[in-house]
Amino acid sequence: MSSVALQRYLDPTILARITDLELLARSVVEGFLGGLHRSPRFGASTDFAEHRPYMPGDDIRRVDWKVYARSDRYYVKEFEADTNTDVTIALDCSRSMRFAGARGGVTKLDYAKYLAASLAYLSHRQRDRVGLVAFDDAIIEHIRPSARHLSTILHALDRLVPRGEPGDDRGAGSRDGEGPGALDAVFRLLTETIQRRGVVIVVSDLYEPPGAVLNALTHLRGRGNDIIVFHVLDRAEREFPFEQASGFRDLETGVTIPVVPESARAQYKRLVEEHVASLSKTLTDARMDYTLLDTSRPLDDALFTYLSNRQRLSKVR
Repeated sequence: MSSVALQRYLDPTILARITDLELLARSVVEGFLGGLHRSPRFGASTDFAEHRPYMPGDDIRRVDWKVYARSDRYYVKEFEADTNTDVTIALDCSRSMRFAGARGGVTKLDYAKYLAASLAYLSHRQRDRVGLVAFDDAIIEHIRPSARHLSTILHALDRLVPRGEPGDDRGAGSRDGEGPGALDAVFRLLTETIQRRGVVIVVSDLYEPPGAVLNALTHLRGRGNDIIVFHVLDRAEREFPFEQASGFRDLETGVTIPVVPESARAQYKRLVEEHVASLSKTLTDARMDYTLLDTSRPLDDALFTYLSNRQRLSKVR
């Protein structure tokens, strides 16, 4: 596939024109795999995993004839790439995810939904059991990992929107003592529902202190899960390109603060970069995979990172 065609399926502004999320996911994944200068089975391992009984439809070339000679029964060889795992995608739907820096641009939530749909489709192609957890300050959608849940996940993603208006705690489903985006309570509850270890992919703008993010993710890590974190930010959140003095509204609390961009820009950018650097170091030191994503960048960065991490994790397991 040409680089032009590949970009056609990975550019967020182009993806925003596709109304069918399943078509979008399939286009992204197949375009991405077609553009790789390597086998479509990226990350496939030739390390032997186990034998399993032959089933109708299995490739006869994978029958272990030595085992057949000894047992008079048909068994096929399974390799590491053929074994499946539970993949849970935890998607942040808090109100700050509504933000889009450019008028008519892709919101962080839309970008996160494109990413989640693509990861779900890709994991399904790899024969993994895929599940979804959508959350703000509570779990608002929970689909347990299954090999049959791809369509259910895509339909759930399609209808997800942030609940309530900024500052409206009742619409956000908040609980006493917990503000919007309270990761600790959400991930503690999620940990209790995970029945077997696997891969947990967190997609969020991570608007909490790095220490709080780590503590929340530690609940999941403590059960033996591998954690992959995609930190989604709009370019405007990092560069603060605004020129005119105006009121800036916090999408979580609804509070509006008057700001003169020229005088605040340098300090703002420094604080944001310190937050990103601290998150990266904190999570990496805890052996969690962290990737910063800009909503204006194509999705191939995220997909390649995910596949690379899966390949590495399969060798560690």
